[in-house]
Amino acid sequence: MELNKIEILLEKYFQGETCIAEENELRNYFSSPDVAQHLEQYKPMFVYFPLAKEQMLQQEIPLLPIPKFRNEDKKRYVVWVSIAASVVVLLGIGMYVFYNYDNANGKQDLGTYDNPEVALKETQKALALLSNHVNVGIESVYYIKEYQDSKELIFKQ
Repeated sequence: MELNKIEILLEKYFQGETCIAEENELRNYFSSPDVAQHLEQYKPMFVYFPLAKEQMLQQEIPLLPIPKFRNEDKKRYVVWVSIAASVVVLLGIGMYVFYNYDNANGKQDLGTYDNPEVALKETQKALALLSNHVNVGIESVYYIKEYQDSKELIFKQ
């Protein structure tokens, strides 16, 4: 019965569903000398955790000193940062002007014509195209009228 309980606790442990008391029970079982043969593979893991908790880092980590700037270095730094910032601002303005130049300059094709005869012909072509599409729509209305007439004959309204 004890072995079955340990196997269930192990399954819960690997699913992340155990409480502290159940984990202590597993740790006590695996630290004892009588561990079942098929569970022997888990023994190093449960024996290692308490040992790892007590380990301390003995090596000292050296801290690097913070470099100190002389007054001349600070001035050079400020000069270079201001030059870099102004270059970034100029690039930003240049990109904005480059991408928005066509819209601001009015280079959009509005379909305007200098010759009135060409404008008349183009307008007539556009109206003819519109008329054809409207006529197609009107033909479908005739089918609706025919349907309405048939309905009135059947129901004699």
